[in-house]
Amino acid sequence: MSTEAQEPLHHRHLGERHRAGAHIRRITPRTWLILAAAALLILVLAAWIRVADLASSIETDLKAVARLMPEMRQQVAGTDIAGARGTAESIRLHTAAASRAAHDPLWEAASGLPWAGPNFSTVTEVARSADEITRLGLLPLINVLASLDWDTLVPRESGTDLEPMKAAAPSVAAAADAVRASSDRLAAIDDRRVWPQVADQLNLARGQLREVTGALSAAADAARVAPAMLGADAPRNYLLMIQNNAESRASGGIPGALAVITLDRGKLTLSAQRSAADLGTMTPALGSDPEQLALYTARLGTAMQDVNLTPDFPSAAATARAMWERKTGQGVDGVISIDPVALSYILAATGPVKFTGLELVAAAAVGLPTELTEQNVVPTLLSDVYAKIAQPKSQDEYFAGAARQIFGALSSGKPEAAGLMTALTQGTAEGRVRVWSAATGEQDVLGRYDLGGSISGPSLAPAQFGIYLNDDTGAKMDYYVRRTVQLVKACPRGGFEQTTVRVKSTNTAPVDAATSLPAYVTGGGRTVEPGSVRTNVVAYGPLQANVEAVTEDGRAVDLSPHLHQGRPVAVHTIVLKPGESKTIDFSFGKILQDTEPELAVTPTIQRADDVLLPPLDSPCG
Repeated sequence: MSTEAQEPLHHRHLGERHRAGAHIRRITPRTWLILAAAALLILVLAAWIRVADLASSIETDLKAVARLMPEMRQQVAGTDIAGARGTAESIRLHTAAASRAAHDPLWEAASGLPWAGPNFSTVTEVARSADEITRLGLLPLINVLASLDWDTLVPRESGTDLEPMKAAAPSVAAAADAVRASSDRLAAIDDRRVWPQVADQLNLARGQLREVTGALSAAADAARVAPAMLGADAPRNYLLMIQNNAESRASGGIPGALAVITLDRGKLTLSAQRSAADLGTMTPALGSDPEQLALYTARLGTAMQDVNLTPDFPSAAATARAMWERKTGQGVDGVISIDPVALSYILAATGPVKFTGLELVAAAAVGLPTELTEQNVVPTLLSDVYAKIAQPKSQDEYFAGAARQIFGALSSGKPEAAGLMTALTQGTAEGRVRVWSAATGEQDVLGRYDLGGSISGPSLAPAQFGIYLNDDTGAKMDYYVRRTVQLVKACPRGGFEQTTVRVKSTNTAPVDAATSLPAYVTGGGRTVEPGSVRTNVVAYGPLQANVEAVTEDGRAVDLSPHLHQGRPVAVHTIVLKPGESKTIDFSFGKILQDTEPELAVTPTIQRADDVLLPPLDSPCG
């Protein structure tokens, strides 16, 4: 029998317990430390998984907001306020969820980490701003829009109740202030301390917020000044200039037809119609500042047809007002400018308008349309009227009749609010609608926006270029000229940006224009051969830049640089025979701005997107 077999049973059990005890005692402090570290790692991993879930949730909600915003903008533009309110509520649910996730204790704890914390805190600020914008800006604004009956704000023969708009002003201003505060906080974040993907999202949010801030600020300004400008407190009289693009001027075209628009509590009437030629010559000429006189000569203050040789609409409008008051004795409170292309946009909202009475008979007698539509108003007013009516006075009468019919349709309340807003917005964006007020406070507001037409100040981009066209043919040949304008970014030099503005012009008039077109259209050879077009092309660069060279079809030409309100200016004159094309390059250097350049161009009969070509980048070696 073995020793083990002989050993009493209880001794064997004691030995086994002894060996087990010895094994338990081998779980040392080091082992416990490893176990604790493993548990801690599991907790950290769980926390990071939770943080990752929060990040995914925030991203999902903010992407949903980005998808819903364009939908809401379309609803507002279409005055579907009920739909916009529903979309705004959906946006609010997503921004609230993103903000809650960004204020989760674990997320806030991660924000305190030295190496990754700025990324989490940046996302928190973005989510917080999105929620504040929705809660304090978007929803109150939608509620304001819902309180307004937009169709009653369209001019009517019986007038318009402007009190709701006046009452809305404080709420819109408060919403704008709240959004501006959020925008300022995001702008203050140092994006150099965060990961590239977070910086990209931050900059995207900044850009979207700047857009929202700008829109709300514009709405607040409009609610503040529009009621008074529409005659809510007292009747307002505005000189209406209809610019004729067939004879180009810097802001559009020669001011051919004139009238006075009266707005009295939203009621619109048109009166005192005259042609610019009726006013005659100003003796003595009205003065101007030395910079503009050097560029555009004393013609600026000599005749109404030349007040807008300058692209600065406030200057042109103030001169036009002074001329009108000197010649007619009638005071006006401001100036409104529009062109036939913008009238076509308005006709898209009102529908066709018909001539009546003697105007109908006169139009039918010479074969001109007796009904103006969105499609025919531009060729009729800028070409056909000259081909079919020989006498300038009769041409002016047809122009005046067209204006009466179109503005009569406006005053009758014929257009719906959405269509009219679309027409005026498009016309303003293309430079075809401009407004100037003689009231300093109102003009200060207008000067902040494209509607004011300033060539300097807060309405301009930091890297703003401009190409402005002044006819020097003394005729209506610009109807036949087709142009493209393009920015060409050259390689930086000496730490400064270099940019060329390229202008290509083609005279599409028939080869036999000298005999097939009326002398009133060709100019009859006063300055150039009949059928040719002579144009002064004026190029403006950004503030503090230099104009360095001008070429025509690649050949250098003489350069005489000027300044206008701190902007460098160059002028070059071209003459185009029928069928001829020429390309001018204006080169600007020492451009300080590091933002993307923008380009303004005199509105012509062409579509804006046919004229403005996408920028080009020259290759850098």
